[in-house]
Amino acid sequence: MSDILCMYFSRTGNTRTAMQELAGELDAELVELTDGVDRSGAGGFFRSGMDAMRRTTAPLQHFETEKPLDAYRLVILGTPVWAGRCSSVIRGFLKEHGQALGNVSYVLLRGGNRKNEEVYQQMDAYLARPHCTAVSLRAGSVGYRFWQEEFLRQTRAFLDEEPARG
Repeated sequence: MSDILCMYFSRTGNTRTAMQELAGELDAELVELTDGVDRSGAGGFFRSGMDAMRRTTAPLQHFETEKPLDAYRLVILGTPVWAGRCSSVIRGFLKEHGQALGNVSYVLLRGGNRKNEEVYQQMDAYLARPHCTAVSLRAGSVGYRFWQEEFLRQTRAFLDEEPARG
């Protein structure tokens, strides 16, 4: 049983792909989050941006993890960036469970060249303590693999210093 949990929301599949790759590299448990809202197509794109700008959230659909959230040595949250903010699905997760999380890292997937690093602080507002590591990736960009490897390097270095739980 892994002591690393990768949780994510993906509207288009880019965040899903990135999180699957990272979970595989870290031998981590992988869980997809959803709120059951139809976010497909142009209408879903517009709704997602409006939800992000308004910071509105819908109730999350049920999800299961192998152990309680506070029992993981590291929880990695993956989210697309919508209108300069994390997805409303991840915001809803953080509102409900953020204070129960121990060590947290972030993986942002963005469409443009701007790294949106201010999103890290927006997400940290829901946690008991700031995030450990983070990366902002742009699917299909020249630097994607480089920054993904750098995130893995930093995460492994953090894990080397963090004692195993249990």
